[in-house]
Amino acid sequence: MTSGIGHTCAKPARARGRNYAGRDRYCRMQRTIFTTPIVNTVLRGLSVAFLRLAGWRIEGRLPLGVSKCVLIAAPHTSNWDLPYTLMVAFALRLNIYWMGKQAIFRFPFGPLMRWLGGIAVDRAQSGNMVAASASAITAADFSLQLVVPPEGTRSKARYWKTGFYYIAQKAKVPIVLAYMDYRCKVSGLGPVFEPTGDVDADMVKIKAFYAGITGRNAAQFAHSDR
Repeated sequence: MTSGIGHTCAKPARARGRNYAGRDRYCRMQRTIFTTPIVNTVLRGLSVAFLRLAGWRIEGRLPLGVSKCVLIAAPHTSNWDLPYTLMVAFALRLNIYWMGKQAIFRFPFGPLMRWLGGIAVDRAQSGNMVAASASAITAADFSLQLVVPPEGTRSKARYWKTGFYYIAQKAKVPIVLAYMDYRCKVSGLGPVFEPTGDVDADMVKIKAFYAGITGRNAAQFAHSDR
């Protein structure tokens, strides 16, 4: 993959340790809305219909042979990103799990968020989360895509977190550059990126892809560390 990757509005031709609470529960990868029979089919139809009526265009698909991967979720600037992400996942027939801060998993919403594919993240234990996530991906005997926002928060973040990179590297799976452009109303899956081990050089290439993509709250998305 070269640094020339990018996105435009034009239509295409086509750890160790025991500090991580809930690690064992996460590694079991519970059933989600995406693997629940009938519900999955109904919600896919509704998602496709809603996105079409709202004027959104869905692009891309997982390449053949990529059954497990880490999806970058960017830009992440609004609470609306979650419902749109779920609908796009249905439209693309993905089986996603996504990371969210612990606060949204508090009673009584925890079971619902986990059914939606959510995984509670303790930001103070990021090292253990990387190890647990990679182990879960490796152990799973089914297709799955782990969605990780590089900013780590919907608030303005100057620096991207690299957890998604190390999860993919440790699990030996590719990174897929997923995107949601609210200005152009287009979302989908971009290029597949194989980590080289040179995180600084790889991050420059990854960020270059998102340079022209606009989040719902554009001022809160920093695709450059400058």
